[in-house]
Amino acid sequence: MSTTDFIRTHIRFSSAVWLTIFITTMMCNNSCANAQDSIAMADSAIAPSPTSKSGKLLVYKFDIREEIGPGIWRKTKQAIEEAEALKADRIVVYMNTYGGMVESADSIRTKLLNATIPTIVFIDNNAASAGALISIACDRIYMHTGGSIGAATVVNQDAQALPDKYQSYMRSMMRSTAEAKGRDPKIAEAMVDPYVYIPGIIDSGKVLTFTTTEAVKFGFCDGIANDIHEVLKAEGIESYDIKEYHASFIENIIGLLVNPFVSGILIMVIIGGIYFELQTPGVGFPLLAAAIAMVLYFAPLYLEGMAANWEILIFITGIILLAVEIFVLPGFGIAGVGGIVLIATSLTFSLIKNDGFDFSGVPSVNIFQPLLIVMSSMILSVILSYVLGKRFMSSNLFGKLVLQDVQDAKAGYASFDTNQQIQLIGREGTAVTHMRPTGKIKIGEDMYTATTEFSFIDNGEHVVVTRVEGMNIFVKKRTV
Repeated sequence: MSTTDFIRTHIRFSSAVWLTIFITTMMCNNSCANAQDSIAMADSAIAPSPTSKSGKLLVYKFDIREEIGPGIWRKTKQAIEEAEALKADRIVVYMNTYGGMVESADSIRTKLLNATIPTIVFIDNNAASAGALISIACDRIYMHTGGSIGAATVVNQDAQALPDKYQSYMRSMMRSTAEAKGRDPKIAEAMVDPYVYIPGIIDSGKVLTFTTTEAVKFGFCDGIANDIHEVLKAEGIESYDIKEYHASFIENIIGLLVNPFVSGILIMVIIGGIYFELQTPGVGFPLLAAAIAMVLYFAPLYLEGMAANWEILIFITGIILLAVEIFVLPGFGIAGVGGIVLIATSLTFSLIKNDGFDFSGVPSVNIFQPLLIVMSSMILSVILSYVLGKRFMSSNLFGKLVLQDVQDAKAGYASFDTNQQIQLIGREGTAVTHMRPTGKIKIGEDMYTATTEFSFIDNGEHVVVTRVEGMNIFVKKRTV
């Protein structure tokens, strides 16, 4: 092994060690933080109620204005827990959303159903799809003039309805939630199933969506209001203080990172970084980008209790298998395929609230959506990496990185013979290392550093020199 190869190997090994230490430290810190949070909650529980000090009712307000996802679920959980710690008298949800992930909506509606404080939702314009489920989980519903609620059919990313096995779970959630709050479960089911027929309300073949006046007329809305103050007035609350949820900077960052779109981008960076590192071994930057994206992907999910220790270890094992396949074993076989499968499995499982390998309590739709995000992101990442990689390899920037300029002897360079290198064109040799795409070849008794023109070349394969540009020798596999 040359000195350069040793240094590169040492850098890779050190990076892996420091990354493992960082993840372990993060896990330990999280455990300590959970203990501190428990103490803080206990202290809040015995603190005097703000209501008793001011003589006014304490109204706690938080907003749901984005796409329903893990970030909104995190905000809702923290807001309700803070409201209960403050012993608020009412929780008001300001709603304006077109929907989002079913799993997150299910978690939010469960938290609202179990809240110890009366809950009110004010729908400002839209409570569509998952927003409708969250709204009917509240004790009282108020809507702005011109608002709408409904259209809760489960769809894919192309807005196409998923098969009935996915709709069945959503129908059940809508029915049970409506029943829990004394609303008509048939109407709730019609917001999901186009085949539900309710005389005078909805014809078969259409998914139900109520306007504000229709929701009031059929008992799915308790009143019309233009703002939160009108909502409270309609509830008979005249003297009150409003406490609003404000996320810290760190919470905003975590909320952003657990967004499904951002998670997809991070997956693309992870896979793309690994792909580029295998294309250009020793560069280091692609591997660093993949490592940073991995931490940003798993850290917030770990803090949310979704990514477990064993799921992170599966990911690391997958990376190790892939590295063994590339740098140790010739060709591409069981280790490489196993590494890819473990990486995809880890990324998917970390987005699912499973208990180990027990998925009995997880609806199929909550497995389908994370799987779709991971697979589509991985496929798109490989395609983009391949396209961008070809452009990068042939770009002027790459030419500068690999020193395509001729170092003329007249300028003081004496260790490089241009004419001798050019005479190598057409000559045959043998790869003495794996070329992915750069490696060592042997022509006669001489050793050269060369780059493959097309596909990877394994150690021992015969090659032929196709061209020489500056100090760079390009080869391809010799055809029989």
